Amino acid sequence: MKDTFFPILLTAFVYISCSSIDQRQPAIKKIAIQISPAALMHSNLEQLKNIIVYDVFSPPVASRIYAYVCLAQYEAIRFSDSSYPSFLPKLHGFDALPQPTAGLRYNFSVAAVKAFTVMASNVIFNKDSLRIYEENMLNNLSDSLDKTVYERSLLLGDSIGKIIWKRAVKDFYKETRGMARYNVQRLEEKWQPTPPDYMDATEPWWHKIKPLALDSSSQCKPAAPYTYSNKQNSPFFKDAFEVYNLSTHLTDSLKTITTFWDDNPFVMNHSGHAAFATKKMTPGGHWVAITSIACQKSKAGEVKTAQALAATSIALLDGFISCWDEKYRSEVGRPITFINKYIDPNWQPFLQTPPFPEYPSGHSVISASAAVVLTHFFGDHFSFTDSSEWQYQGVIRSFPSFFAAANEAGISRFYGGIHYMNAINKGSAQGKVVGRIVLQKLGLYK
Repeated sequence: MKDTFFPILLTAFVYISCSSIDQRQPAIKKIAIQISPAALMHSNLEQLKNIIVYDVFSPPVASRIYAYVCLAQYEAIRFSDSSYPSFLPKLHGFDALPQPTAGLRYNFSVAAVKAFTVMASNVIFNKDSLRIYEENMLNNLSDSLDKTVYERSLLLGDSIGKIIWKRAVKDFYKETRGMARYNVQRLEEKWQPTPPDYMDATEPWWHKIKPLALDSSSQCKPAAPYTYSNKQNSPFFKDAFEVYNLSTHLTDSLKTITTFWDDNPFVMNHSGHAAFATKKMTPGGHWVAITSIACQKSKAGEVKTAQALAATSIALLDGFISCWDEKYRSEVGRPITFINKYIDPNWQPFLQTPPFPEYPSGHSVISASAAVVLTHFFGDHFSFTDSSEWQYQGVIRSFPSFFAAANEAGISRFYGGIHYMNAINKGSAQGKVVGRIVLQKLGLYK
């Protein structure tokens, strides 16, 4: 497809703080601009990110949303370039994809928007914002198209979105919504809810979600964690003391790194008896944003952009499934639990401790899996500036490569006092395996 520019009425989200618990409603601001098909792919994902932030999905659940929605977008837009293959036959559980009718004209940007919104509407809560965005996009795209071409393209996109959704219905997500809450074992070597909020465990049944590329949730099982021990010469105690020791002289530079990669979608802030929440991107959303940045820097066209977003999102979802499989098998407790008991009863980590077991580090797993995929698309030494956190943290950071960013994301959890180094190192290795399998399954890497 030629790099045609369409007049588009973009829907931007302007967040307005409404209460002490930070329930922010997305106000709709309409901006008429000229937009290319490639920019349209980025616009779609920006809207999805804003909705995910507003809806406050957990990191694993958000990764599922990104994966299916990005797949739908790619499978529709790829028809504009016959050199790009379908991913669906290479992944688990998808039915045959509908094809454009030979000899008939289509606008695959229209099809991509429709496939994107059909799939997204099934996995988000804030449907009104998505509906307004879809109407604005499609109405403006239709202005320059023959009515028959427009309607034909809509039908193609709709059918593609429904094929992706049909697979999503069968991935066991719905069944996990009704499963029992996590049963906390009152054993000191096992994970316990942590202060200040002692929240329930997040997604204890996520290992039951059917992966897209991996053959099973346990395919990339890492080495076992260190054996729990309070003996000072044990690897476990040494790991814990290393966390504690660093926290006593955490520099401003390390704090900036830690904050930049926090990506906690719902941080509870406490001030006296008052509590309010701060919403941010998820870890997976951060890497989707990095993918978008890389595509824009490299001036990737709409199909490569959509393909990179889809492949990276698949690696993120399967990375979370693989990571969560081990988390709830090993059930390692967080540093705050051990350090308060055996080193310093008053110690607090720099970051709020997430409500799920420690091993392996989720940031390390999914960052490494994403870095493997992105390095395939853009190269070993692709430098980039990550401005995606500016609106949440007011920080911009630059990196010489995707693995440099992934390594920093992983170790930031050590700086934050919420992970041991063993979980970070083993998680990074696990994520690289996940990423390579994803590339192999997609036929992108031999």
